[in-house]
Amino acid sequence: VIADGAYRGEFIDKVKSSLEWILKVVLRKDSTSKFQILPKRWIVERTLVWFDNYRRLGIDYEFNEDTTEVMIHLAMIKLYSFAKEVTQMQFTIY
Repeated sequence: VIADGAYRGEFIDKVKSSLEWILKVVLRKDSTSKFQILPKRWIVERTLVWFDNYRRLGIDYEFNEDTTEVMIHLAMIKLYSFAKEVTQMQFTIY
């Protein structure tokens, strides 16, 4: 799992021991003051922006965490199915 630089220290150990996941923290180099694209981080940020298109995921309306998880799964199924359709389209250039 890829995480932001804010998730360091004990959090990495807790995730590894409780969920058995390996948490990779992507850090920005402090030596540069310009904008810098961090590897793999754009994937996470783009996915979170896609979730903003679903009103139920914009604010935590659900009382049960399982319902929120199901809504995230449904949103990802819709996104993946759309991406599959786009990649299977044949484009004609005139």
